[in-house]
Amino acid sequence: DINRIKSLKILDDDETIYQFYSQFKNEFAGNFYTNKRIASYWIDKRDAKKNQTDFAYYKDIIKIDTIYNSGLTYSPYMLITTKGNKTFQVSVDGKKDQIKSFFENSLREWRKRKN
Repeated sequence: DINRIKSLKILDDDETIYQFYSQFKNEFAGNFYTNKRIASYWIDKRDAKKNQTDFAYYKDIIKIDTIYNSGLTYSPYMLITTKGNKTFQVSVDGKKDQIKSFFENSLREWRKRKN
């Protein structure tokens, strides 16, 4: 799984993934944060045009919004906004304490490393 993420160019050799969540098989979808960035990917085996990888280094993030209640059909997510006003979502699901842990720990990591 780590080599797969590295092949997507969203994880460096000197990075450590702190928490990871996948809404599908890890090979095709993942959301995580590291000691350097927050990232998300979706790989569509049938249509490569639908492939999506998004990430932002902590120093480039200006805002992180946490959405715990996103409706019945969507997982809770963080909305990441970068200095260039690019936005992307990092989804998390599970028990309430797992979601809270992912959100709070990634926010703590961002605050610690954003400067």
